[in-house]
Amino acid sequence: MRDGATNPPIPRWLRWVMASDRAGSAWYVGLGFFFAPVLAVLSPWPAVAAVLWMMIAVAGLWLGLLGVAMAAGLAMVLRSNTEIPEEYWWSLLDGRGRAHRAQRP
Repeated sequence: MRDGATNPPIPRWLRWVMASDRAGSAWYVGLGFFFAPVLAVLSPWPAVAAVLWMMIAVAGLWLGLLGVAMAAGLAMVLRSNTEIPEEYWWSLLDGRGRAHRAQRP
């Protein structure tokens, strides 16, 4: 049996889901600024515009599924009555965690 204080039961896949959701959301918002004028220019061709709308919809669906997976993983951690350490959150932001932050002046 694992000790909750030293090794919290955080699903291993949760890190991948949260990092993918963060990166995917950034790309989705960034490409939104690209797709808006492209859709305006391509509006006379409904077939091309429909393909672009489908791409936007599929990307949005993927981000929604990542959000559901992230909520499920965080709910699993909450149900186990453990706390996610601060190093975990920092490692999602900069990929290095506590060792990197300790070296900062």
